[in-house]
Amino acid sequence: MNALENTIATLIDQEGLFESYANTVQKIIVPLVHYVSQLQESEQRTLVIGIHGAQGTGKSTLALFMQELLSKHWNYPTASFSLDDIYLTRAERWELAEQVHPLLLTRGVPGTHDLELGQRVIDQFRSAQPKDETAIPAFNKAMDDRAPVGDWPVFKGRPAVILLEGWCVGARAQSKEALIAPVNLLEEQEDPEGVWRAYVNQCLSTTYKDFFSQLDSLIMLKAPSMESVLEWRTLQENKLAERIRTLAMTADRSQSLRVMSDDEVARFIMHYERITRASLAEMPVRANVVVDVSESHSLSFKVEPPIHMGYPDMTRDL
Repeated sequence: MNALENTIATLIDQEGLFESYANTVQKIIVPLVHYVSQLQESEQRTLVIGIHGAQGTGKSTLALFMQELLSKHWNYPTASFSLDDIYLTRAERWELAEQVHPLLLTRGVPGTHDLELGQRVIDQFRSAQPKDETAIPAFNKAMDDRAPVGDWPVFKGRPAVILLEGWCVGARAQSKEALIAPVNLLEEQEDPEGVWRAYVNQCLSTTYKDFFSQLDSLIMLKAPSMESVLEWRTLQENKLAERIRTLAMTADRSQSLRVMSDDEVARFIMHYERITRASLAEMPVRANVVVDVSESHSLSFKVEPPIHMGYPDMTRDL
């Protein structure tokens, strides 16, 4: 086993993945790493690579493997963080919910992230000297609040590549006309006047558009359908419930962990349905790389990542 294979095997074991995932790494992730390394070699500056994908598509796993392989085997120090890491604090979302719309208490949609914090992190990465340390924000989902600064992971030096992953990375705003009709019961019953979706859309057309405009490349993990997203998220919650039942028999039963019912998962996913459906429809024609995610979670390229020939598609307006 060579060094690269050893790294892949270690990560697979660490993440609890099937051994067959090694084939996915070789066929999908290694070409993506090669693609990014060629772009970095050409540009000779810190790149920001966006990774977009609906819930359950494997964004975090892809980012982890790309970060490790770029850093250890392509010699391009790589930092990674998620939009999930820069959520507004719970107090800030409470204030937003009171001032704009109650649905904004639920984290995830555009308008519930601290983009100024995210930009500061990116700017610090870009200007860092070899001995400088950049703290990367972290969010405690169990507490539904930002983790203490002392718990944030630290990156030393200036990265050659920054991976930014998130379900709405690179998403675009819709027309006002598209917002009129609700797409699900959540919008119909809890946002009948369209205040919430109009605010989210306005954020996408302004601050989020500006934030995403700095992406040097956009990689899309394309789910087969919105129905698959719901199925995957429901399965995740059912597996969590099973783990909790197992722990309850072997550990401290006083520990209370919240698990959503299938109906609650369905409502939760409705918060993201509008943007997810819109992205599935329009993003594939402009993303620099599209990776199809099948219903069985296998990955395949819609079009092979471009071999570097000047990267004319890097100029696409995000």
